[in-house]
Amino acid sequence: MTTESRLKGKRILAVDDEEDILETIEDILDEADLDLAGDYDTASRMIRQNRYDLAILDIMGVNGLELLTETVERGIPTVMLTAHAINPDTLMESIRKGAISYLPKEALTDLDDLLEQLLAAHEQGDPPLETAVRKTRGVFQRPFRTGLAGKGQGILGGVQPHVSSRQGDSGTAQTRRADSRKGRVG
Repeated sequence: MTTESRLKGKRILAVDDEEDILETIEDILDEADLDLAGDYDTASRMIRQNRYDLAILDIMGVNGLELLTETVERGIPTVMLTAHAINPDTLMESIRKGAISYLPKEALTDLDDLLEQLLAAHEQGDPPLETAVRKTRGVFQRPFRTGLAGKGQGILGGVQPHVSSRQGDSGTAQTRRADSRKGRVG
């Protein structure tokens, strides 16, 4: 018995300044209704004009921490994309600001699996951040071992993500969507 993907029909915003990363996300999340943005201004406008079930933001190249503030204010669960060489302080700041998870770009091929697990955890009332830590612990083991988890305050050194209620209105996205392969552009 095959179960339907939790991602099917979800409206997701993906933001990164690297076109190849956006193309990879588009290929991986082909069941989702995907909006793509390659810069801060476009992404910020889309966040204000549309409702999203989830956002995927690059931390560095598109002012991702500022975009994270905007998504959290609108109640959009947000996953941060990180480079392997990310500064642990920047990663922790994203968690403090409300990111529900993170994914190293090196593990981008696991994006759909991670999102499925996060949505399942959310449905079961489990903390999505701990799901992400278990899923990606090998990639970030050193930063978490050397200053975060070693303080006796749990897996993230006692960091509690910010939580906001969902708000928003609908609008029309001005960038391409995953269904552009079918000849439609959103």
